[in-house]
Amino acid sequence: MRIVVFLTVVNSVLCLYFLGPLKPEITVTYIAVSAIFFNSGLSLKTEELTSALMHVKLHLFVQIFTLVFFPTAIWLFLQLLSITPINEWLLKGLQTVGCMPPPVSSAVILTKAVGGNEAAAIFNSAFGSFLGIVITPLLLLLFLNINGIFLFCSFGSSSSVPFTSIFSQLFMTVVVPLIIGQIVRRYIKDWLERKKPPFGTISSCVLLMIIYTTFCDTFANPNIDLDKFSLIIIVFIIFSVQMSFMFLTFLFSTRNDSGFTPADTVAIIFCSTHKSLTLGIPMLKIVFAGYEHLSLISVPLLIYHPAQILLGSLLVPTIKSWMVSRQKALKLTRQPKVPVKV
Repeated sequence: MRIVVFLTVVNSVLCLYFLGPLKPEITVTYIAVSAIFFNSGLSLKTEELTSALMHVKLHLFVQIFTLVFFPTAIWLFLQLLSITPINEWLLKGLQTVGCMPPPVSSAVILTKAVGGNEAAAIFNSAFGSFLGIVITPLLLLLFLNINGIFLFCSFGSSSSVPFTSIFSQLFMTVVVPLIIGQIVRRYIKDWLERKKPPFGTISSCVLLMIIYTTFCDTFANPNIDLDKFSLIIIVFIIFSVQMSFMFLTFLFSTRNDSGFTPADTVAIIFCSTHKSLTLGIPMLKIVFAGYEHLSLISVPLLIYHPAQILLGSLLVPTIKSWMVSRQKALKLTRQPKVPVKV
């Protein structure tokens, strides 16, 4: 039954896309993301969201890993790959992936699917996106030097990043729907707890639309001239990087002195390793405006986004099983030992 529903949804999405009414530049960029965060606002308990705001250690870990460690590690790795025959513009595209902020949707949905700290995932996705508006252009300026000409940010250059418009777009598609969802929840809280609507299924359907339109953007561009060898290697590298960084964040966040719960670890794994496509592609188009290799530079990010969702979805059962067993083990260790009567 689930397979039939899934195929029906896919077929509907395909038909809508090719017939035109889907309009991904509007429905995905604005409506889909807004729907995800309105959905989260409805399903998330207010006290959980408030508690997540105070988890400073977790937020610092995610943001430092995403915006400092990730791009630096990729840059060091690319120094080794620069001697290989892989297309140099695809390699530069990998560096742009490393400079991107966390996504505003996929990490939240996958954290929710596992049963992790959804509130922390929402905060870090939103905060990281706002932070990335300023940090990402600076990281591109730091790590990319194409033909000796630096990429310029908004500091008096011709290719300025419209910080105000991007800030306002993020605010309207992330913060406002979340707040509205929380307000609506206050009035229908009893009904929600009684009926238990399928919030997870709704988010998954929205995510399916985002994945499909992303693949369309990746392979429908006639200006992309890719050789099969470089493309295959880049796909392999992307999956390897994601697996390695997910494992690394897992090791760091599960140490005995880390102070993170299993639910926190789930949010850390997804928020630290996922990268934003909805913010990344518009920013690349602004920063690389008029550049002849823009299409090639964009390919790794266009591949990374659906790859991170696919890989995360495949790992959901495994991570969920680990989290549940770990929570049970921690609960047993915290139970007071009953003295044995002699």
